[in-house]
Amino acid sequence: METVEERPGLAATLRALNAALGRPASLWVKESSARNLRHRDFLAPRAALGAAYAGGQVPSDVIAAVTALGGPGVLAVRGCRQTAAGLEVQLRRCEAFRRLLGHPPGPGPAPLPGPEAAVVLHCPALRCPGSVTPRHLRPVLLADHLAQLLRAQGVSTFLVPAVTDKRSREVLQQLRVEWPSSSTPGPETVSALKQALSRCPYATHCERRSGVASQPEDIICKVHLKSFVEQQGLEGYDPNLGVLLVTEEKLRSLAELQQAVLQGTAGCQESCCSVVHVVSCEEEFQQQQMDLLWRILDPGAHMDLQKHLVCGPVKVTKPVSPISADQYFQLRKRQMYDASVMKYGELAQDEAWTEVIDILTVAAIRFEMLSTAHRSQITLDLEDSSISTKGTKSGAFVMYNCARLATLFDTYQRAVERGTYPPLPPASELNFSCLREEGEWLLLFSYLLPFPEVLQQAAQLPPPSKGLRITANTEAVCKFLIQLSMDFSSYYNRVHILGEPFPHLFDQMFARLRLLGAVRDMFHSALATLHLPPLSQI
Repeated sequence: METVEERPGLAATLRALNAALGRPASLWVKESSARNLRHRDFLAPRAALGAAYAGGQVPSDVIAAVTALGGPGVLAVRGCRQTAAGLEVQLRRCEAFRRLLGHPPGPGPAPLPGPEAAVVLHCPALRCPGSVTPRHLRPVLLADHLAQLLRAQGVSTFLVPAVTDKRSREVLQQLRVEWPSSSTPGPETVSALKQALSRCPYATHCERRSGVASQPEDIICKVHLKSFVEQQGLEGYDPNLGVLLVTEEKLRSLAELQQAVLQGTAGCQESCCSVVHVVSCEEEFQQQQMDLLWRILDPGAHMDLQKHLVCGPVKVTKPVSPISADQYFQLRKRQMYDASVMKYGELAQDEAWTEVIDILTVAAIRFEMLSTAHRSQITLDLEDSSISTKGTKSGAFVMYNCARLATLFDTYQRAVERGTYPPLPPASELNFSCLREEGEWLLLFSYLLPFPEVLQQAAQLPPPSKGLRITANTEAVCKFLIQLSMDFSSYYNRVHILGEPFPHLFDQMFARLRLLGAVRDMFHSALATLHLPPLSQI
């Protein structure tokens, strides 16, 4: 039985390079610019070498150890030399193409360490009364994307709360958000919470005062949150937290969360289920109240695994009047339609383009909401239609380049059927030494090589360094796709893939098709984490 070669990984290669230098700290920098990649792939900068070696001079035996690197998961080194910039390494590029493209995919890098066997993603924005707004939409889209990333890493993921409002469900469906629509926490769960409340030393009975109309009918009691925080020595909570009026609705919300945690722990051998509250900054205070209420009523094992992932504000300009998420979608859809008609004319008015424009609209909105770090503010200029065109920062530009790849392979397949080209040979028969154009190495080294680790790192939910908040790389996939689209577009505009049907040109064409087939599959995998299907035309 043929052994499957382990897929080379960026992290494994960097670990091997650092080990060869014999230094605990990471000294190496992976090159990413096309200019630097012309003569090196990794660099240990001169300043770092000066701190590690006397006079900054690397011993010859260390350089020899770097040059001899290789092994499972590690890209082989072609040469290593010390220059004015530092210690430069260039890889054996033909071998790298062969190992990444020339064999059936072997096992990828091991999952990054993390305690999560299951994760509950809680989006309080979906409990807000009234219609969903762009402010509510940001944490929802972020949670939806994070759920896909976690599931791709084999983590069981549960989304809370269920969306029972018909109009809200329709808005989410328009945006291709997959969110549960039903949840039935048993009455016994709510009853257990009420019993815990009746025994709670921080709760006091809330007598209804006659003539006070503003007091909700279903208030059960009030809980002194500040006293609990002080006695437990908890850190990171808002100092203005005081007394919380506990209602039936709040207990039902906790019951739904408890049910999701029970589902998560039931499927985990490690019985480890973390809860991530994905909230807007405007909702953070209220969620801290609910966090504390849950800790008070159910001081179980999972309370230390509550995390708060806070989204920055969404500022809407032009118009300044409030706008719903549905109006936001319809506005972007109209802008996308107008831009498509301007570029493609009557073709874009065909019925077949209806779904295309819907998908482009979803892509535009998702990239608008997710390509910015979750902590930062987003400003939506609703009169600015640049989001709808193929500006290089837009989701539509990413989808356009994905469609260009689909068109390329469709054109090639039809040419094969006509007998113009032979079918693509097996990968083991391809000559990867034909891949000498700098854009080809850039696509492999900067995108195909680190892609599995990009997905892993985007799914990481590190513990809070201090307090309650966590920071996640939720913008990583969108940024990766935008930069990939820019570099692929530059390469595709410069290089003619399907050349004249002369046999002496086939080796290069086949190698390029294999490379671009891997790039196409990478596009599809990344877009799947955004619930965006690949387009076959645009």
